[in-house]
Amino acid sequence: MRDTTDNRARLVYTPVQTRRAFEEVADQIRGQLAEGLLRPGDRLPSERDLAEQFNLSRNTVREALRSLEVAGVLEFRKGAYGGAFIREGKGDAVVSGFTDLFRLGVITPGNLTEARLIVGVEVTRLACLRATDDDFAALEENVEQSEAAAAADDMQARVDINLAFHALLAQAAKNPLLSVLVDALIAIQRNLLTVLTPLSNNKVILSRRKLIRHMRDRNEEAAVREMQSHLTALQRHYLAQKAKEAKAAKNAAQ
Repeated sequence: MRDTTDNRARLVYTPVQTRRAFEEVADQIRGQLAEGLLRPGDRLPSERDLAEQFNLSRNTVREALRSLEVAGVLEFRKGAYGGAFIREGKGDAVVSGFTDLFRLGVITPGNLTEARLIVGVEVTRLACLRATDDDFAALEENVEQSEAAAAADDMQARVDINLAFHALLAQAAKNPLLSVLVDALIAIQRNLLTVLTPLSNNKVILSRRKLIRHMRDRNEEAAVREMQSHLTALQRHYLAQKAKEAKAAKNAAQ
């Protein structure tokens, strides 16, 4: 954690006089992030100090800080050393936003499976080039955990573990933006799997062992083909279930 008290003079804010003042407050704080004046772990000045600098009420400043919290920029900590802190780089707000769009019907199962195919293939390509021994060990351990969950007939654990494989693969790609995007797709997929049946675990395990073998050999094209084949099979599997579900609903309405 880095306290910016000593650098308080650098954090100068301009008084705000607009109808939606809280948005400008938030924009100025975002601007300081972009300029490097604020970094993850930094604590903002107190609510009272901010209100004085912005020449606004504390309620308006509080509204701005809460909007930044919802956006995943800030987190609030309690206690003598608490306050509003710049969050470490995470994609919680993105994941939550994508999930809400799925629940609202803006993102359809077809959109999801298509996006997973596109993103999954490119993540595999990068991971094949950049994965470390630790990444391979984590992927192999995940496969073993999936087999154990299947043997114990623990469906929920198996689903969670199999989805986590994609997050591990994204981490191996060494691109934080892709990791956030994959996390968002996983969150939507988890919602989808509350009403659909997963693919046979034997097929999943077989594909993943092949994938890891190709990745260890740094055989990019073979790894990409394996992931593409696997995700295409998943796409057909889930969309067939949704089509069957839609047909049943239509027949029931007649």
